[in-house]
Amino acid sequence: MKPSLQFRLSQHLTLTPQLQQSIRLLQLSTVELNQEIERVLMENPVLEREEGADEHEAPRHEAPEVAAPGGSASEAPAEQDWPVDLAGSWRGAPDDDDDNDRASAAADTPTLREHLRTQLSLTNLGARDRAFVQLLIDALDDDGYLTQPLVEIAALLPEEAEAGEEELAIALRYLQNMEPAGVGARSPAECLSLQIRAIPRDAVSELALRIVDQHLELLASRDYTRLKSATGADEESLRAAQRLIQALNPRPGAAFARVEARYVVPDVIVRKVRNVWRASLNPDAMPKLRINRLYAELAAGARAGAGSLSTQLQEARWLIKNVQQRFETILRVSQAIVDRQRHFFEHGEVAMRPLVLREIAETLGLHESTISRVTTQKYMATPRGTYELKYFFGSHVATEAGGAASSTAIRALIKQLVGAEDTRAPLSDSRISQILAEQGIVVARRTIAKYRESLQIPAVNQRKSL
Repeated sequence: MKPSLQFRLSQHLTLTPQLQQSIRLLQLSTVELNQEIERVLMENPVLEREEGADEHEAPRHEAPEVAAPGGSASEAPAEQDWPVDLAGSWRGAPDDDDDNDRASAAADTPTLREHLRTQLSLTNLGARDRAFVQLLIDALDDDGYLTQPLVEIAALLPEEAEAGEEELAIALRYLQNMEPAGVGARSPAECLSLQIRAIPRDAVSELALRIVDQHLELLASRDYTRLKSATGADEESLRAAQRLIQALNPRPGAAFARVEARYVVPDVIVRKVRNVWRASLNPDAMPKLRINRLYAELAAGARAGAGSLSTQLQEARWLIKNVQQRFETILRVSQAIVDRQRHFFEHGEVAMRPLVLREIAETLGLHESTISRVTTQKYMATPRGTYELKYFFGSHVATEAGGAASSTAIRALIKQLVGAEDTRAPLSDSRISQILAEQGIVVARRTIAKYRESLQIPAVNQRKSL
């Protein structure tokens, strides 16, 4: 084949570094954006925060509001003055007394093992028994259960210890007499039994103890007919025993677990202004960046050896522009969501309308992938609570009138119906489907079951009570 030269003319989209950065910043959460900006600030001397806008204190200023439908947003300030400071709201300001109090309280709260060791130090046990109890304390899980059999624990000890399962059983009894009641249990039934044995004995506690020790499965399945037959108790006595058992704690060690709180900084705040719901950017979520004037002058005036500095200057300008564009896009999308879900803000979940990404994308002239990035890990603070933007999107179910009801609204209706039901005769999924059909909402029984499970509502037989 003879080689030859050919010219071809074609068009294709090239992802420039600036466009790549814009896409990446758009999909970052507020916390991730702050981390990215901190990294760039460390690497690029041309970029800096505005004076007085450090990571712990941010100047309070009015967030720009979007224009009314059909209008246009106000012009953004110049790059160097555009408000972009991630306030320390997500980290907690160092001079915040409430945060310090919470931090001190968390630091002073002992762990479950520390709490048990303190009690052990106050006992009159001998050194050998104390060592065995200590061994069992170390073997507890975070809920306070001893999940490893005593025979296995004994097998792990050195032969010279000459420790048998009997001695460990004695040590376990010492452990199970400590606080919190139920600690050291090897099963949920034993945990509840230990707690009942720790309270004064009466007819109710005796019946509750029998149920926990012998008939816990019947109680869990709400099989009250067989439970009354097995215990010989009347309905009133069973109801009192059930209340006692339900008041117990099946996870006694959980109260000592140290759980780090994860804070969400809303990107957008929704308020009702003159009877119109408006979205505005949260100033505490907006970084405040500018170009360092000295480095900008050096880059502009230098001729030789200024290539690196000029590149850093350009990168800093790109970042400021892309961060500005990120927040403008979030605001546009948020206002479009608010406009379509205004009935939710007025009446709650039951008024949520069906909404898909394509609807917002077509309204704003954006791609669906852009809407997906904007609504992921971005949060909206509203009078009804703080929600991820994705929360306002949902599938729809047809109505008899030819309209549609959102899955969120249907879940809210199911929650209302179950909350108001007679617990002696709870509503089945089929009955809920019939009630919704009477309201003009056609939902299959299996769909009701799926929504009910997503709400973590037990099945009808498990909701039945005496």
